Amino acid sequence: MKRPVTNKAELRAEMRRVRKALKAARPDAAERAAGHAGELIAGLGEGGVVAVYHAIGSELSCEPLVRALSKAGVALAAPRADAVGEAMAFLRWAEGEPLEPDQAGCPAPLDLAEAVVPDLIVTPLLGFDGRGFRLGQGGGYYDRTFAALRAEGRPFRAIGLAYAGQRVERLEAEGHDERLDAVLTEDGLIRFDREAE
Repeated sequence: MKRPVTNKAELRAEMRRVRKALKAARPDAAERAAGHAGELIAGLGEGGVVAVYHAIGSELSCEPLVRALSKAGVALAAPRADAVGEAMAFLRWAEGEPLEPDQAGCPAPLDLAEAVVPDLIVTPLLGFDGRGFRLGQGGGYYDRTFAALRAEGRPFRAIGLAYAGQRVERLEAEGHDERLDAVLTEDGLIRFDREAE
């Protein structure tokens, strides 16, 4: 970044510009990230479920990853936000099944689909740091959802999907910010120790 930013709104605006430039510069990034799907799902037990998202704007597309996971026989789910300020639900979804806008305006499975707790939750982001903190769009949907699942003792791994160039030196974390376990980029899987500072 060319100049320091002083608040999250400013940082989000800067990182949107960065991500848009990366999308133009790295058109093969999503395919390359999907090439690391085996590393992502290593240790996923039989019947394991991976939640994916449906990209909006310059978010790194999940489509190649969806194809790779489907080919590997992994069951998929996708998030659905039904209320502002609440945690999201994850509903079973398969490649090609219909989607509709949820409360947040994101493409989501139809509300008739079966609710599940995924083993891995893949999330979009604007930026991430070496401690596993994630800069999202600001709605708090993923932070609330991760916090609710962790409070219930539900085991899952939170995985960001991003361009490698979205990594920043350090994000200023707030009390509600939830850490990621790893980020998958076109260069491979970056793992974090969520307990480390």
